[in-house]
Amino acid sequence: MMYVFLKRLFDILFSVIVLFSLSPLLILISLLIFIQDGRSPIFKQQRFGMRGKKFIFYKFRSMPIMTPDVTSDKDDEIKITSFGKILRRSNMDELPQFFNVLKGDMSVIGPRPGILSQKKLITMRKENQSINIKPGLTGWAQINAYDNMPEIKKAQYDGEYFEKMSIMLDLFIIFKTIIYFTKKPPKY
Repeated sequence: MMYVFLKRLFDILFSVIVLFSLSPLLILISLLIFIQDGRSPIFKQQRFGMRGKKFIFYKFRSMPIMTPDVTSDKDDEIKITSFGKILRRSNMDELPQFFNVLKGDMSVIGPRPGILSQKKLITMRKENQSINIKPGLTGWAQINAYDNMPEIKKAQYDGEYFEKMSIMLDLFIIFKTIIYFTKKPPKY
C-alpha cells in the first residue's frame, strides 16, 4: 500500500530532520535534567503500540528519579520538578519520542500510545480497529482535544482517524498541530 510506504518514509525523514536540527536543544535539556538530580534525563515506560504490542516509550524526565511508577497522567496528582514543569507546559518533554518514530514503534501521526493502566481505552481501540495502526506524536484526537477529555471520546476520534486515514488528513493534522503550538502561550 502506497500510503503506508509514504507515511513511513515521511516519519523517517521528518524525525531525522527534527533530531538533527534540535540536537543542541536536546543536549541542553539533557544536561539540565542531569544537573538537577544527577540521573538519566530520559524517562522510559512501557506503552501499548500497534496491535496492542508493548514497546519502550521515551520522554524527557520531568519527575524526580525516585518517583514511584505513576498511573495518572494528570500533572496536579504527581510530583514534577521545577524544570519538568517547563518541559511539560512547552511539550518539550515529548521530543525523545522522535527516536520512537525513527525506530518504527511510533509514527508522527496516529493515536497517542496508551499507558498500560488504560485498559478501557485499549479495549475501545480494539473494537474500532484503531489499535491496528502505529501510535503517534499527534493525532486526530489531539487536535480535537479538550481538558480531561474522557477515554471514550479519545477512542472515538482514534476510530475516526483509522477510518479516514490519508495523506491529506495527515497533512491537515500536522498543520493544526503547528497552529496549536504557535498560538499556545507557554505557562511557566
